[in-house]
Amino acid sequence: MPVIEHKLFIIAPIEVCFDLARDVNVHTQTTYKTKERAVGGVTKGLLEEGESVTWEAVHFGIKQRLTSKVIFMEKPHSFVDVMVKGAFKSFIHIHQFIEEEKGTTMIDHFQYTSRFGPLGVLIDKLFLEEYMKRFIAIRAIELKKIAEIRTNQTFD
Repeated sequence: MPVIEHKLFIIAPIEVCFDLARDVNVHTQTTYKTKERAVGGVTKGLLEEGESVTWEAVHFGIKQRLTSKVIFMEKPHSFVDVMVKGAFKSFIHIHQFIEEEKGTTMIDHFQYTSRFGPLGVLIDKLFLEEYMKRFIAIRAIELKKIAEIRTNQTFD
């Protein structure tokens, strides 16, 4: 079961980072390479605890759908979403935000299980785990850009 952890410092207040990370419209912006869009559940605005969203995206040249549900939220420090339906056997994505003196550290903790037993483990090792690391990192970098532009302030 691969576990991916990605940390990124953002020069923006914790509340800005937290809200951007759960904003459906921003998610679409930060995953433009996979043409991700919300097609069910909450399709715009901020996700709240108990809400679900169905994403449609193109991964590995294949259009896929995945439904996730926010199962926990502690504003503005963390929220957790889990896959309800989709390509993985399961996943849990913990989003954490730590307030720092000059901004926010955003931590993505993503743990997933592939389908297909031993074949899924082999697929993870060959390419899927690295693909997911890049996907999470690119999304975080794009979110950082948006947060820092929107904040348009410096911390002294």
